[in-house]
Amino acid sequence: MDSVIYALVLAPALTELLPRSGIEAKPASVAFIGSILFGMFLIGWGFSFIWGPIADRFGRKNTLAATIMIYAIFTGAAALSQNVWELGLFRLLAGIGIGGEWALAGTYVAESWPEDRRKMGAGYLQTGYYAGFFVAAALNYTVGVHFGWRAMFLCGFAPVIISIFVLTGVKESAKWERKHTTGANRPLAKIFQRPYRSQTMVMTALLTIAVIGLWAAAVYEPTALIQLSLKAGMAKPAAIHMASIGTGILSIGTILGCITLPAIAERIGRRRTLAIYFTIMLVMIVASFGWAFYLPSGTALPVFLVTLFFLGIGGANFAMFSLWLPELFPTEIRATAFAFCTSFGRFIGAGVNFALAAAVAHAGTVGVPVACTAIAFAVGLLIIPFGRETVGQILPE
Repeated sequence: MDSVIYALVLAPALTELLPRSGIEAKPASVAFIGSILFGMFLIGWGFSFIWGPIADRFGRKNTLAATIMIYAIFTGAAALSQNVWELGLFRLLAGIGIGGEWALAGTYVAESWPEDRRKMGAGYLQTGYYAGFFVAAALNYTVGVHFGWRAMFLCGFAPVIISIFVLTGVKESAKWERKHTTGANRPLAKIFQRPYRSQTMVMTALLTIAVIGLWAAAVYEPTALIQLSLKAGMAKPAAIHMASIGTGILSIGTILGCITLPAIAERIGRRRTLAIYFTIMLVMIVASFGWAFYLPSGTALPVFLVTLFFLGIGGANFAMFSLWLPELFPTEIRATAFAFCTSFGRFIGAGVNFALAAAVAHAGTVGVPVACTAIAFAVGLLIIPFGRETVGQILPE
């Protein structure tokens, strides 16, 4: 929810803050600066790899609570922004927390759930992220429309309650408690030593690709829907409502994709399943932003909404990493590996995002530039065979 709030309030927030920052609030400027600020968020997420060694040294529970506390505080603080630079700083700091939360939650679920339910647990965990899409869309449909973008960011402060619950009501991972006294020294270095180095590199590359494609589509999806709605003759409040509806459709597709992914992965393997989801992303990014976006105004909006559902299904590929990554590394370095693989690609994703912002500004449209991000998934299909298949194996100690 906290991470998606920004995408939903991008247009109204920058329309207000750009003039205060000495920049004219033209549509192209909103798209360009919005992409730069999102790149800063990705950079913050990239730095969240620091949480992995902390969790391997001091435990999963306390570190998880700290990551939630940080992203909630700085998402809420974004409501106080007086210019785009302050908003960018708050997003960078929130990104450090959000990235760490996924790594620690994924590690904790893998280590705490019984082996016979652990795989489904990874799918359930990932649905929470996309349920957050739906919650953010619902908030935008109610709070955002009536009270504005600052109220939306204040809603992002709510997960502080979750961090308190984690500290007081969650037990530490038993696997970590058995291993931490003899844990690895310099775990960040160890994930680049044999026999873990190749899988660290492969998983990092695959997650980088997932970030480039999914986030490019997810961030620009509300903006694209608002533009299509306005072209269809809707008033601005109705266009904002339509962005919320579209995000909800995307979320429903992704939740369904997350729930079904573990069963598919157990049947045909991790590599083949990820290849299917990457293929869906490749096709649907092109179909939504490269084709539907440019249809005549009378048909573009409904067709775009249909493609969003299938784009959401493909976006469930992230659930594979919550399932697959813990199986590739032992307990003593699992959190470090998870955090690094899921975070480092954000730096590259930020660079792609800056390039995408320049392409959007040059082309004067979000369609074709975003559609080109589908190329990343074609590259990913070539990398997947280098991942080590773990179907049928138990979580390593």
